[in-house]
Amino acid sequence: MALSGHWRIGLAAAAVAQAGPLAAQQSATLGVEAAWQAVPPRPPLAFDADKLPDSAAVLRALDYVAAAQIADMSGRALPLATGGALDSIASNWVAATFYVGAARLARVSPRPETLRFLTATAEHYNYAVRGARSGRTMLNADDVAIGDLYQELYARRRQDGTLLPLQQRLDYMVPHLARAQETEALVWWWCDALFMAPPVLARMSALTGDPKYLLAMDKEWRRTAARLWDPKQRLFFRDARFVGRTGTPLFWSRGNGWVLAGLARTIEAMPADFAGRGYYTDIFVKLATRVAELQQADGLWRSSLLDPNAYPEAETSGSALLLYGLGWGVNHGLLPRAAFLPKVTRGWAALNRQVLPNGLLGAVQKTGDQPVATLRGDVGLYGTGAYLLAGVEVARLGEPSRALPEPQPTRDDDAVIDATTPQPPAPATVVGEAELRRRATEMQAVKALAYDPATLGRPSPVEPLTPPVGDATRPHAIAHFAPERLDDILWENDKVALRIYGPSLQAKEPPSGSGIDIWAKRVRWPFMQRQLKFPNYHVDRGEGLDFYDVGGSRGAGGIGIWYADKLWTSRNWASHRILATGGDTAKFEVDYKPWPVDLVRRVSEHRSFVLPMGSNFTRMVSTLSSDTAEPLVVGIGIAKKRGGQRVIRDAKTGRLTVHEAGDPGHGAMSITVAADPKQVRGFAEDGENYLLLVNVVPGTPFAYYTGYGWDGGLDTKNAADWDALVARTRFDFTPR
Repeated sequence: MALSGHWRIGLAAAAVAQAGPLAAQQSATLGVEAAWQAVPPRPPLAFDADKLPDSAAVLRALDYVAAAQIADMSGRALPLATGGALDSIASNWVAATFYVGAARLARVSPRPETLRFLTATAEHYNYAVRGARSGRTMLNADDVAIGDLYQELYARRRQDGTLLPLQQRLDYMVPHLARAQETEALVWWWCDALFMAPPVLARMSALTGDPKYLLAMDKEWRRTAARLWDPKQRLFFRDARFVGRTGTPLFWSRGNGWVLAGLARTIEAMPADFAGRGYYTDIFVKLATRVAELQQADGLWRSSLLDPNAYPEAETSGSALLLYGLGWGVNHGLLPRAAFLPKVTRGWAALNRQVLPNGLLGAVQKTGDQPVATLRGDVGLYGTGAYLLAGVEVARLGEPSRALPEPQPTRDDDAVIDATTPQPPAPATVVGEAELRRRATEMQAVKALAYDPATLGRPSPVEPLTPPVGDATRPHAIAHFAPERLDDILWENDKVALRIYGPSLQAKEPPSGSGIDIWAKRVRWPFMQRQLKFPNYHVDRGEGLDFYDVGGSRGAGGIGIWYADKLWTSRNWASHRILATGGDTAKFEVDYKPWPVDLVRRVSEHRSFVLPMGSNFTRMVSTLSSDTAEPLVVGIGIAKKRGGQRVIRDAKTGRLTVHEAGDPGHGAMSITVAADPKQVRGFAEDGENYLLLVNVVPGTPFAYYTGYGWDGGLDTKNAADWDALVARTRFDFTPR
């Protein structure tokens, strides 16, 4: 972020404050700066409910309320235990919600004090999160809410240390969120969690390029919604205790505000081509439309959405979260402006009527899990944070619609970083000119003598493959039975590398099956056996890697029997024979034991594999046997992947092609399977695969091909290259 004029003025003032004596910089708490306790004059807060507010006036209101809240927080003692802290500089969700709103304000505010305060807070907590005492607390969504602050500072500073502790916690969470086995208990069992953790996970994928955080978030979010979303009312229950009660359903305004605001923050970090994005935008629109219907005449929402008379007084925390969601939806084109803009301007005017004389937002319902009575003088950091989020969107109402996803903030220039990063004060023992000079010399020595990681960049933690020598560098085709890797069969040539799974893996990992795995390869000689000597062969060690996830799918060209709109597949191969290896062709054959096709028949398979040098395609000849003579419909599959794929179906040529969206860290695969057009029946898909369907007679062999290209390899650099290669390839479907 470049320095604007108002930033230069503010930074100059900050520099003067830094140069002054220690007593002028510090309050009673070491590190708390006097500037944080200075609240600017109260600006006009009477906004017209029927007019688009002036953006500058909105920002003045936001700066005022944020400064008042920071002054109040910094005047209080820092808590040793932060879990129950409600009004101080803590690391819990109460304070984190304020930091989320304040960080958004700091992007557009002329006051550097806000970002300086946020930086000092993150430094105080060492960019760490609460909850280390147990497995359950390690998964607590509330405790990672502060992660948004650390991510904001990472985006604006690009300092690795600001992100590492949070990333470590999220790495612990990911396998639990992405668990394949369903459980009665949920990780995110209460709807508030959908504001606290999902945006942090989605943003971590945006910042690191690793989709695992977003994918794990997606799985648990859907589990939570399946329990708590009421499609009839188009609202969320707070948790399972409130589902199925007799009488008027209890829907809490703040609970639904958490969800709507959390959806906005999650969607804005979600890639435009993310496969599940439509699910989130759809539920956002439904929820936003419903809560807009429930806005009261004064512009606020009552704590009990369907029973406003139960608690008829003003309540601002739920109202501000809902208002933020509506304003965000208008500004990003998800909600029609004409219908929703009056809702937003009315709500903004109403919120500002609740700002107390001391600058804090009043009428904030206390912490809890359901509607309760609220007084005008009740305050809460989360209410102020929600007010700031809403106000930033209100200030943008006069701007053109913003595209999604929102880009992450760019790195601030060095002057902004220096001016908004408080430095630890010198020890109290540093007194007098001589001691100050000694201290300055010591600090210069630290800078001059300490190793700077920027000198060499980040040394790679990955041990590279030892390059082959002698004849091993000769390009050749191999087929290898790998008992050292649980009976995999590997085959590769100068262009591609593939494998299928054997009986030992089947015994160890029951979900494994007969899908075909493909590896990324960037050398002309064989590398798979050397790569497999490392426990983590999914890491690129210079010659390629296995990053393609087969899972329970057909991978890149596995087959099954298509019957009753379902694919019936075999388990791992049962027996094998290597027929040719080390020369111009890799050749082997396998047998698959009989497997059931519903209750109507059993099928077994014998299949041969041939991969010649110079080809991206493996030719396979399959002979299926059955205990009944009726014809079979075989599905030749390519795995579905989240993140978006482009699928090309061509019955005339007998081809199915899938262009992967790509792994941000490793690139994209393009995969094609091809069969005799005379046998092609059509195309289908199930939950895991795109399928090319072919007619097959039991006992009669049929030939088909599978091949792929990798944009990080040596031959195809993009989808167009692959399509051209496929068009040039001549396939021979004569069984032999």
